[in-house]
Amino acid sequence: MKNYRPLPEFLTIKKSNIDGLGLFATRTILPETYMGISHILTIEGGEERLHRTPVGGFINHSKNPNCSRIKDGNHWLLFSKRHIEKDEELTLEYSMYDPTL
Repeated sequence: MKNYRPLPEFLTIKKSNIDGLGLFATRTILPETYMGISHILTIEGGEERLHRTPVGGFINHSKNPNCSRIKDGNHWLLFSKRHIEKDEELTLEYSMYDPTL
């Protein structure tokens, strides 16, 4: 299926120096570039559940992130905050859950 890609063509997953696997740029990414949906909120059995997409599942935490999330209805969109170099790891400042748990 040529049209199905779990990640945008300019992102890949590989070993991270932060933790486990991370999300990396395969080319230069300009500021304010949309990179996909990172999280989706659903209600199952009356309980809210947060689901990570491949984009959200492999992005690591940083106190000085190069990406940001913007809530849009029941999902969060991922955007670059600044110029990101090829082979640079994408990061977010976690705010929806504690990454140490």
